[in-house]
Amino acid sequence: MSIAERKDSHLALCLEEQVELPGGDATGFGALRFDHDALPEVDLAAVRTETELLGKKLAAPIVVGAMTGGTARAGEMNRRLARAAERCGVAFALGSQRRMLQDPASRDSYAVRAAAPELRLLFGNLGAVQLNYGVGVAELRALVRDVGADAFNFHLNPLQEAIQPEGDTRFAALLPKLAAVIPELGVPVLLKEIGAGISRTTARKIAALPVAGVETGGLGGTSWAKVESLRAADPARKSLGEAFARWGIPTVESIAACRQALPDRVVVASGGIRNGIEIAKALALGADAVALALPLLKAAEQSWEAAAEELDRLVQELRLAMFLTGCARVSELRARPLSHARDLTAAPRT
Repeated sequence: MSIAERKDSHLALCLEEQVELPGGDATGFGALRFDHDALPEVDLAAVRTETELLGKKLAAPIVVGAMTGGTARAGEMNRRLARAAERCGVAFALGSQRRMLQDPASRDSYAVRAAAPELRLLFGNLGAVQLNYGVGVAELRALVRDVGADAFNFHLNPLQEAIQPEGDTRFAALLPKLAAVIPELGVPVLLKEIGAGISRTTARKIAALPVAGVETGGLGGTSWAKVESLRAADPARKSLGEAFARWGIPTVESIAACRQALPDRVVVASGGIRNGIEIAKALALGADAVALALPLLKAAEQSWEAAAEELDRLVQELRLAMFLTGCARVSELRARPLSHARDLTAAPRT
């Protein structure tokens, strides 16, 4: 299967199949609750969700998470999502730009600034493992330049690559290659997982690199092992993907591990975050911002306006969580304690 066909297959499966972990609370957010403050000493009208991320001012600490690109269908989804991000004043992250390296004509599917010229913060994206398959500084700079990226994500996905029939699994000696290329890109660089989480062990390795920060990509949202098992024609590979669908570090644990190992760098929380209360919890745990993908992708399938409405919902939920914990500014959430107790506000996951 070609990369373009695989991209559209991933998109279709995420939209049409159950690719999130069913039931339970794999992220860890449901076991945490805020202390409700009935005397918040702040007016709701005074609550502000604005923040700064990588030097860019955002209306809320939200990134429309990396999803897709490289095909006509993916390009349309990217344009809708970018327009929604622009309208709501939040950041937007492109899916893997590997397709651009193979077919320059696919650039249009990633060139979202044409549709959203006022987008405040745009992340480029490539799998870190591609450094072991011939990608160098020149190619990376071109990826940044050709889409007008303000920052760049190197995604880490050894689990997905190992399940994927076409997977690239040469992950040896990536640390020195990353250390060499990151300073040459000319924009801030983050390392991000895509659903199995960044552990304490991994975060400590990353701390030695000249990165601006990380994105957790924790367990609890879209399982790419599950996605690849759904794609697999071989029964053994399908079984392998199912067996590892719950492998990884829950998002809550990953946020804590990354903040501890990277105390002065950016931590973007992602992995199954689905509402503004969970956004507030992620920020209280130490995240600087959060990224969401699947719920926004499903909304964008309808229209860019539907995606913008979903973002507006998240921001209003975050504002209310801030109000009910006495926070007038996003930064104040860091000082609000979380109790290890069942959160009765958390909707059951289906």
